Amino acid sequence: MLFEFEDSTLKPVFEKVKAGLRLSYEDGVTLWQTPDLLGVGYMANLVRERLNGDKTYFIHNRHINPTNICIHSCQFCAFGVKADHPDAYEKSLQDIFSDAEKYNGGDVSEFHIVGGLHPDLPFGYYLELLEGLKERFPLVHIQAFTAVEVEYFSHLAKLPLKDTLEKLKQAGLGSIPGGGAEIFAKRVRRKICGEKIDGEGWLRVHETAHLAGLKSNATMLYGHLETAEERSDHLVRLRELQDRTHGFVTFIPLAFHPENTVLDFLKTTPGQLDLRALAVSRLMLDNFPHMKAFWIMITPKIAQLAQSFGADDMDGTVVEEKIVHAAGAATDQVFHKDQIIHMITQSGRKPVERDTLYENVEELEGAY
Repeated sequence: MLFEFEDSTLKPVFEKVKAGLRLSYEDGVTLWQTPDLLGVGYMANLVRERLNGDKTYFIHNRHINPTNICIHSCQFCAFGVKADHPDAYEKSLQDIFSDAEKYNGGDVSEFHIVGGLHPDLPFGYYLELLEGLKERFPLVHIQAFTAVEVEYFSHLAKLPLKDTLEKLKQAGLGSIPGGGAEIFAKRVRRKICGEKIDGEGWLRVHETAHLAGLKSNATMLYGHLETAEERSDHLVRLRELQDRTHGFVTFIPLAFHPENTVLDFLKTTPGQLDLRALAVSRLMLDNFPHMKAFWIMITPKIAQLAQSFGADDMDGTVVEEKIVHAAGAATDQVFHKDQIIHMITQSGRKPVERDTLYENVEELEGAY
């Protein structure tokens, strides 16, 4: 039975998708604006299954946020605060090492580490953090520090980006998360994160990391002040960098959570936009191997649906995520491994446990 598109403007896009041809910026705008969400999802699922079959990946990981003290005051952020704020905190290295061991005795695949741009912590603190974790947990991959943090570290260390990344890599850094990208469009960036490095700066850090042999993820924050055109531009620019370096592993669309931010007059993203963001991203980012539905941000139920809208990954156990929860996320802060496996199975996909870079995987079909 042939799929019937409700919106005829999707038919030329579908012809490209069937033929495996690259979609244009204009195609992206069409996908964001069409009322035919099921048509977009249908095409995204074709690409998802072409690339990853019926597998859905997950990881046994733990999030660590060393500090929420930050020199910036981004309008969309509910996590970062100034040092004199009553909720401000900074963890000692020993606290972090102890926290890492609390969950499952540190028996996880990945430590995911991001935090604020602390005005007083020296670069050496971050090197010792990596070295200490690697010494205590040598088999755990460390994915740490957004492009914004890395660029800040280069100023702290008074070193070029390349040398900064080399020092972090030598200390134990395994890869870089995708945070801090927000939206590359200057118009929006001036309004929501004017103090942060610009889109070009974010791309430069990731390109430098890729050239240094470090893989990374990419993100896009959606559902705030951006337009369909600006979302499409963001995806095209990520795709262009991936063409040059092939260093991105996963893309994660991040749903904006307005509670406790300056932008709290905005509404939380509806489920249809969460599904569309994943579907459009899967269709536009033809050179990205994986697409992640981050259940912490979009709820487990939407993350399950997303496995038929382009996503092939559901992140992982997470444990003690602070950044999204500061903005009012109502999801749990931890999902145990058996819960993730059950979610994936119930979405009609085969659960596959992975490491950070998808190099070591274990299919768990029928395990639960």
